[in-house]
Amino acid sequence: MNQLKEERNPLETEPITRLIVKYSIPTALTLMVNYLYNIVDQIFVGQGVGVTGMAATNVAFPLTIIAIAIALLIGDGCAANISLCLGRKQQELADRTVSHAVTLLIASGAAILLLCSILAPQIVTLFGSTDTAFASSLMYTRTIAWGLPFLMFSSALTAIIRADGNPQYTMKCMMIGAAINLVLDPIFIFVLKMGVFGAGIATVIGQAAAGLLCLSYVKKLKTVHILKSALKPTWELTRQILALGFPSLLTQIMTAVVQITMNNLMTIYGALSIYGSDMALSVYGMMMKVYQIAHSMFVGVSSATQPINGYNFGAKLYDRVKQTYKLAAVIALIVSVVWFAIYQLFSKQIGMIFVSGDALYAECTQHIFRLYMMAFFLYGLHMVTASFLQGIGKPVKALLIPLSRQAIFLIPLAIILSGKFGLDGALIAAPIADALVFVLSLALAVGEFRSWKREQLS
Repeated sequence: MNQLKEERNPLETEPITRLIVKYSIPTALTLMVNYLYNIVDQIFVGQGVGVTGMAATNVAFPLTIIAIAIALLIGDGCAANISLCLGRKQQELADRTVSHAVTLLIASGAAILLLCSILAPQIVTLFGSTDTAFASSLMYTRTIAWGLPFLMFSSALTAIIRADGNPQYTMKCMMIGAAINLVLDPIFIFVLKMGVFGAGIATVIGQAAAGLLCLSYVKKLKTVHILKSALKPTWELTRQILALGFPSLLTQIMTAVVQITMNNLMTIYGALSIYGSDMALSVYGMMMKVYQIAHSMFVGVSSATQPINGYNFGAKLYDRVKQTYKLAAVIALIVSVVWFAIYQLFSKQIGMIFVSGDALYAECTQHIFRLYMMAFFLYGLHMVTASFLQGIGKPVKALLIPLSRQAIFLIPLAIILSGKFGLDGALIAAPIADALVFVLSLALAVGEFRSWKREQLS
């Protein structure tokens, strides 16, 4: 009896609160450090090159989001399937899943590097570069493309290593990469006078260090193991991984599409405002990078619930799944309120970290932050709900949430309202979308739990 008890997975025995803390904090810190690559570049470029240099790094930012999106498609899909398989005691299928993921990651990393190298001018134009920032944007984009495969390794393997029960490892890897970037940025930008090219080189070196360290952990996985016979992907298992990871892909891709759309709207309607195109583009991009710090907390909480939900749903412990969702939802909403207050009260101070001594830039920062983040106190629930649905093996319902927020609500509203109200119209589309997706997420969660009662699952 004691032996059986010892063999039970902690995901079905430890208190939910402890599990969420254990998994969410390392994951959130890992992502924060990941996003710090771009924020550190932005600060040093802003202080060393100016608004035009910041605009250049902002133009390239959607490329980073797209690379992470592909990585999460593979990594989150793999992690979700591993948790479900382990809950069902399907060890061999879990081993085959992680083996497939390694091959898919290497192939997709090589593909994105090749495409970025060939299509860099078209990418920069599509992503909303102004004429004055085009040359710098092109240089920065071509440089950071070499770090994207390593960024994909670290992003995808974070989910897999977390599902393996060691989220602290990826946090250490990302911190090492960020520390390298932090040291090299001022050397390349200020000492060697390399401008945005130097910022890009520093980013690539930091990402390479973190990615290779994460890749080295693959041989140390405890709950799953690489099978040489499963390194050649089969369509059936690949489809299963991609289906479970697709909501994560869509969330990130739609974030990139929103960024690209808003970049273009900032360029068009910023020119008609007192701020001008470069300043509006620069401030919006800076805000989105600062937003990623808050976003990483929500991802930390929602991702932490995925292995808990996946394992317990697979093991038919439905009450633990419900308890996990409710606790995660409360945490996400508390974090939302705190960040809402920060954005509304300290937006000017945040802007001055990036560009100091420019009164118009500070005013533009406050204006854009306050409008765009007006309903941020409702943020977070949709991510927890999507992760919950993804974790219990319902990717279609999970998919509906990010698709609705970005593609159905935010982008069309930004285009329509900017045509009527200019720059402000584009900005107020975000709080409207946040309110609508909050209601949708709540309805989907309540509907799911009611269906469990009808089926007498809980």
